[in-house]
Amino acid sequence: MEFYLVILLFAASTTITPGPNNIMIMTSGLNYGIKKSIPHLLGICFGFPVMVMLVGLGFSVIFEKYPLIHEIIKVLGVVYLLYLAWLIASSSATSLESVNSKPFSFIQAASFQWVNPKAWVMATGAVAAYTTVSADVFVQVIYIALAFFLVAFPCVGIWLYFGAGLKRYLKSPKHQKMFNLSMAFLLIASVFPVLEELVVQYVV
Repeated sequence: MEFYLVILLFAASTTITPGPNNIMIMTSGLNYGIKKSIPHLLGICFGFPVMVMLVGLGFSVIFEKYPLIHEIIKVLGVVYLLYLAWLIASSSATSLESVNSKPFSFIQAASFQWVNPKAWVMATGAVAAYTTVSADVFVQVIYIALAFFLVAFPCVGIWLYFGAGLKRYLKSPKHQKMFNLSMAFLLIASVFPVLEELVVQYVV
């Protein structure tokens, strides 16, 4: 029982802290509202536990054998996050409220986990720290994924509600623009350590 409580604590503490998922869902809450952001929320809550299971049950072995694949995903993830940051920063309140502007779909949010650097750190870290060869690895991985699934709704949901709640205080387009610029900056800051690692590894 104590083992499962530790996993839940780890899952909750890592899920509720700032990162690309939480920054983006908060931005979505402000710009699109809670109802339109539900598919985004569900994509995170279901997508990440699935990622944990796949990483724990085989993908980690593939990446150990073919590290280049992991490096390619890492680079694509950083590029994609920088692109998202640019979209958030360059968007205006009027453009976000237009018919053509859409929040993340369930599939987009679930797929995003695979290019999210924080998600990789959380998934690989949890599998490495909370699985042992002396017990059934499959069962352990399922418990870890279940823990992330259970904490995802309250931990990510609070960011969505916070973003939606800010809308009443950021009524002017100027204030919403400032908020979007701030979120874009935080999104870039969240991937800066990975970007720095790539620069040191391949440029310096």
